Amino acid sequence: MKIYVVYDSEGEHTKVLAEAIAEGARENDAAEVFIDHVDQADIRKLKDMDAIIWGCPGHFGTISSGLKTWIDRLGYLWAEGELINKVGAVFCTTATTHGGLEMTMHNLITPMFHQGMIVVGLPGNVPENALYGSYYGAGVTCPVDSDELMSEEGIQLGRALGRRVSQVTGNLTAGQ
Repeated sequence: MKIYVVYDSEGEHTKVLAEAIAEGARENDAAEVFIDHVDQADIRKLKDMDAIIWGCPGHFGTISSGLKTWIDRLGYLWAEGELINKVGAVFCTTATTHGGLEMTMHNLITPMFHQGMIVVGLPGNVPENALYGSYYGAGVTCPVDSDELMSEEGIQLGRALGRRVSQVTGNLTAGQ
């Protein structure tokens, strides 16, 4: 199965989370995982993927302009139904606790529903998500005054999302 992680990152925080998600997905030996910054991401690759995970820093509860511009170029895939039944998931980082993580993830999920994708999040019984995460995807607060780019909890949450997407995608593609 092929999984594509696409991210926008301005201060490297979201890049670290994207890499953790890719690591988690790669724990499944059947997964071939690709990861690209949005500036290098090729929308033509999407129709060959089984799962697509995209994310960005949250900007006042909405998608970063770089990822939004990229998503807005997916209209022809929508018109041709190329992403229908592909697994989708999202992730986000913000600088503050109330920086709009969940609203940003809602905004990231919406285009996936328009494309007919099967969106997966992180259920509450996933240990990494129980006290730290969000049901909508991997959302991590990365305070600007911290010396570390990403907390260990954030990295574990990213890996958990990657594992979940890989597991669900494997289950859905096993019968094909």
